[in-house]
Amino acid sequence: MLEKHSENEVHVDKVEQGPASSIAFGLERIGLIAVRAPIVSCIVLLVLIVGAVFGIHRIKIDDSLSQLFRSDTREFKQYEEVTKKFPAEEFDVLVVVEGKNLLARNNLEKLRDFVTDLQLVDGTRGLVSLFSARQAPAPGKLPAALFPAELPEGDAYNKFIETVKNNEIIRGKLLSEDGTLALIVLSLDPEVVGSNKLTKTVADIRALMKEDLGETGLNVQLSGVPVMQLEIRNAVERDGLTYNILGILAGCIIAIIFFRKVSFMVAAAFPPMIAILLALGALGWANFNLNMFLNVMTPLIMVISFSDSMQLTFAARDRLIAGQDKFTAFKNAVLVVGPACVLTHGTAGISFIALQFSDSDLIRKFGEAGLAATIIALVAVLSLVPVFGVLLVRNEKLFAVKFQSTDAGVQALRNFCYWIAVRMVGRPGLFSLIALLFVGSLGIVYANLEPRYRLADQVPDKRQAVAASDRLDAKLTGANPVNVLIQFPKGESLYSPETLQTIADVHSTVEKTAGVGNVWSVETLRRWLAEKAGNADVATLKEYISVIPEHLVRRFIDAQQDAVLVAGRVPDKDSSQLLPIVDKLDAELDAVRKKHPGYEIAVTGLAAIAARNSASMIEKLNHGLTIEFALVAIFIGLAFRSWVVMFACILPGIFPVVMSGTVLWAMGEGLQFASVVALTVSFGLGLSATIHFLNRLRLESKPGVGSALAVERATVLVGPALILTTVVLACGLVVTVFSDLPSLRLFGWLGAFSMIMALVADLFILRPTAMWLINLHARLQGTDKPAI
Repeated sequence: MLEKHSENEVHVDKVEQGPASSIAFGLERIGLIAVRAPIVSCIVLLVLIVGAVFGIHRIKIDDSLSQLFRSDTREFKQYEEVTKKFPAEEFDVLVVVEGKNLLARNNLEKLRDFVTDLQLVDGTRGLVSLFSARQAPAPGKLPAALFPAELPEGDAYNKFIETVKNNEIIRGKLLSEDGTLALIVLSLDPEVVGSNKLTKTVADIRALMKEDLGETGLNVQLSGVPVMQLEIRNAVERDGLTYNILGILAGCIIAIIFFRKVSFMVAAAFPPMIAILLALGALGWANFNLNMFLNVMTPLIMVISFSDSMQLTFAARDRLIAGQDKFTAFKNAVLVVGPACVLTHGTAGISFIALQFSDSDLIRKFGEAGLAATIIALVAVLSLVPVFGVLLVRNEKLFAVKFQSTDAGVQALRNFCYWIAVRMVGRPGLFSLIALLFVGSLGIVYANLEPRYRLADQVPDKRQAVAASDRLDAKLTGANPVNVLIQFPKGESLYSPETLQTIADVHSTVEKTAGVGNVWSVETLRRWLAEKAGNADVATLKEYISVIPEHLVRRFIDAQQDAVLVAGRVPDKDSSQLLPIVDKLDAELDAVRKKHPGYEIAVTGLAAIAARNSASMIEKLNHGLTIEFALVAIFIGLAFRSWVVMFACILPGIFPVVMSGTVLWAMGEGLQFASVVALTVSFGLGLSATIHFLNRLRLESKPGVGSALAVERATVLVGPALILTTVVLACGLVVTVFSDLPSLRLFGWLGAFSMIMALVADLFILRPTAMWLINLHARLQGTDKPAI
């Protein structure tokens, strides 16, 4: 039976000149332009590659932790304004020192030496630690340092340590309640944080950690925004190299195994590689910044382009085996398979366009970059596969004779595809009903997925920053800031009674809010002065603030003294757990707003922005995915000019998404940014198999040819390439599991799983559904005219 299919295929391809009306409206003929002058085309290609290399060197890395929430919303603009007025948190390196013997005299002396050395690190503009604390000021005198130049000994030292542990300024803020963890806040120059100098600065800090504290037995780790940004930057650079190498190797290995000729391996695998180079170069010239989402662009381009390059190469290979010369074989491959290639890239483009509905600038930029890469990949594949084939394939007649008798690998795949096809077309109505019920059940599970977001998911979790933040969560109530901005009305100064009372009321409200700790503001100083010095008048407060280092004052008082910050900290929890805390705090501040009209009081900070916006942004993306289902189905139906095709592609298109969502639900996971984007993109890419099958089915559906036979033939002829390309696509995405970034690992394995599920849907859902709809069309029309 299979041999009969192959003979019929040869006969048809000898006489076919492509369909009368192309489903791609003739756009596939772009691929015939370059093959008319292959040498000239290669010269032009070399010039483009050189330009792309220079473009890639222009790509910069965006490692901002707030990039996901960068938008035109009022909350984010306010957050940006706060970071300009109080920039410290964006440039703070947090040094976390922990150990049971932290406050032992010898360790404390070494820790003080370490703090002293840190102030000499190039790029440091200030430092805050437990050694920054001062004693209460005596009348008419400057406050003395809490730690004397020479530490006491014996019982006096033990009493001194108790004094240190009970100091209100540092207790629970710079020193844990049990005295086993100390926080050193090292403020860096903004120029250093935003440049390559950050690498050397952090390396110098690590060197001092080893030199000064290496023999103490204390555990020292780094965290903070600059360290997280550096770890993201390093992970993005490292991952890019990994994806390129592993993705390319996977494509080459699979191509050479099944084609068994280097020329066909080059024709199938090199166009996707070149598409990656050209696309990244174009993004560089267009001033796109590389980030945690754009970093996955390499495997995505491989996914988009390799599928179609394999289909074109398979089609040309079959025609060469049938006896056609290489020019005719590759030309016919473009005319017959090319329309489906255009359509697959079109659906992928719609997926990226759907991302434009996101409120996140980052995700919208990812969508724009993906759309540009899709267009470049389409032109590269359609043009380069025939060019490489014409230039590299030799001795077509010998090749045809050899592989007509020995083509075991491809023949085994065709046998498998035929075995499935026969069973799927046997009872199409039953299998279609089962598929409908199964997909519907999975859809119910998918609908119950909840949005999830954690800041730690953006940061490499195999590095120090996340581990150090976890220790701060455990010992100092959290590492993530939630701040309250207080802006004064005109006519009110920082030290006016009304302003100080407003700050006091806000401070008290933040302190009483469950889940928020480590609260710090001007009120902290006022309370301490009132308790220790017995005097909290304005003059004493001014005097004390005047001796505090400038960089420390700027943490809670604006340079123009028209705004202050009440700073609190929360643990790095899921946004669904943080949102009630933020909402409750904001609601309780309403009483302060009513009591002090004219003062603008707003809850801000990255944790607050994430808690408020992440759920709604993820839900919008998910709704966009639902809209995409309908748009893509209509797009494909219009291209094929068939309502049968439109309805046939719905179930197999939805199945990978809801199946992946069910896996997330079974694992106790929710919908994260990375998972929604992965499902959105994978839906468009996964339809590649569906489109190529429907395109082949369209060619096989002729008057006098039964629908069952047409489905079987289409399955046998395109099935092997679909299986091989799915394996390569999954490999191209799954390499992201080697990433240190949790979000990219999730994107990778979920995308790979979705691709495999798309193949399952193509083999076991699309065939019977298409068969049933074709039969339904025939009954409604009362004719055997092809429905596709």
